[in-house]
Formats: sequence, C-alpha cells, structure tokens
Amino acid sequence: MTKLCLGTMHFGTAVDERTAFGLLDRFADRGGTHVDTANCYATWAGTGDESEELIGRWHTSRGARDRIVLATKVGARPTGSDEPWPFNAEGLSDKTIRTATEASLRRLRTDRVDVLYGHMQDPETTVEESVAAFAALVGDGLARRIGLSNHTAWRVERARAAARALGRGPLVELVQQRCSYLQPRPGAPFGTQLVLSDEMRDYALANPDLTLLGYSPLLNGAYTRPDRQLMPHYSHIGTENRLAAVREVARALGATANQVVLAWMLGSTPAVIPVIGVSTAEQLDECLGASDLTIPPDLRRAMDETA
Repeated sequence: MTKLCLGTMHFGTAVDERTAFGLLDRFADRGGTHVDTANCYATWAGTGDESEELIGRWHTSRGARDRIVLATKVGARPTGSDEPWPFNAEGLSDKTIRTATEASLRRLRTDRVDVLYGHMQDPETTVEESVAAFAALVGDGLARRIGLSNHTAWRVERARAAARALGRGPLVELVQQRCSYLQPRPGAPFGTQLVLSDEMRDYALANPDLTLLGYSPLLNGAYTRPDRQLMPHYSHIGTENRLAAVREVARALGATANQVVLAWMLGSTPAVIPVIGVSTAEQLDECLGASDLTIPPDLRRAMDETA
C-alpha cells in the first residue's frame, strides 16, 4: 500500500480525461487511496470545476468512492470581483464554507468528503467563525475530517483551541504546506503558499494527532529533469550542496533523486506525506517506488546535516 497522496491539480485541464483516468486507476491498483483536489483546480486553465468533476466521474464509473480517501479544499476560488487574485478569493466565512462545500460535493458526485481543507488564510474572517462552520459540516456528515493548508502554526493552534471550546476536540487533524528537501532562501516570496516551517514541525511533534502533508515535493521535476529550472527562490549555495547529497544517496541506494526526496519526507520526524503531481504512468510508478524505499540512518543523517 502506498503512503503517498495523489494530487490532481491539472486533471481535466493540462492532463486530459483519458490520461487522468489511467493514472487514477493505476494509483488505486497499486494500493493508493488518498486523492487530493480543490474547488479552484484549475481556474488559470479553465473554470476551476475540472478536477473535482473529473474525480467525480472517475470514482462513479469505477465504483471506487468507498475505496478512496477523498480530499478537497475551499477558500481560494476566485469570485466575480474585479480585483485580481488572491484579493478576490472566496475566503473562509461561515456562509462561503458551507456554500463552497456543497458545490464541491455536487461536482465530486458524493455525499461527503473525507478531508476538507481551508485552502489559505483569510484575514477578513476570524478563525473562530471558520472553525464553527467546519465543525457544523462535520456534524452534518458532509466532511469527516478537517485540515488547513497554507496556514501559520499560530493559526492552526488557534483553530484547534476554538474547536475545543466548542466541545469538538481539536477538529483540525491535517496541515498541508509546501515542502521539499531543498530549502528556499529565507524570505523567498511564495505569495499565499506557505513553506512547511520548523515551527510547524515542532508543533506537529508536540501534537501527534496532527498529520503533515507536503505539496510540490519534486519542485516541478527540477531534481531530475535538465529542462526544468529551479525557481529563483532556491538560488543559494545550500541548494547545490543538497542536490549533491540527494544524488549521492540515490547512487548509493540504486534509486532516483525523486524517490530519495519522497522517502526523505516520509522518514522525517514527524513524517510528511508527499502530495505528488504526475502526468504520465512512468512518473507515477517512479513516485510510488519511494513508498518501499528506506534511507539508512547514516545516509539520512548526512542529508539532514547538509546545509
């Protein structure tokens, strides 16, 4: 059984339906269960409905709904406002969370999602209002678990405290942030995306009921593909050192650099579940191979100590 999560951002737009169905079939056949999407994938290439609608068609045609952990996100979908994104993002008000979730359920052709994320921080809405809305959806059976993506550690803690005050336990059980082995330079701007911080890792260590996931783990192919340039955010001397460390471990283990990165995330303390984005069966198979890859302690230590 794979430990990875399949990200479907480009399914239905850059990845056509036939290819996407094949990837979802292959993922499921290899023991994959966790499928991740959002209600705004992919507004920059279509309407934003495409990924959810495709997943709905796929699981319906395969009778696979009860065999997958289906996750989606609300809060980042653009509204009809004339302001540019992210200033026109729908946000996380109680009304928006309810309305957006019900729309996602229709597109996904399901009566509930297994994980519902707040996609990004909404400075115009209190954490307490958002938490109450998420708690109501769980109470109504429309969402089983709640997560937050691109939220700071203090907001996650505040959300969990607000849920406890409502008598709902911590409620927020998952956090999804940008994460890879290479580290961006301090202060590198990622807009609304938040890089998984040491503070969040420490918070998860202190709260073992919290699961961490990391998106963009392979940096758009830059670890292995010469035609894919690293973002300038990673332009510093530490990047070359870490790239060399990944390649050395890959040679030692007879694995690919991508597999080493994914295995490094899975073997972290706390573990970080990679959210992989693929467009071919070969890419998917390579990633899935990381589930069975264990980095020995000495090589792990060398990777961790490389600055």
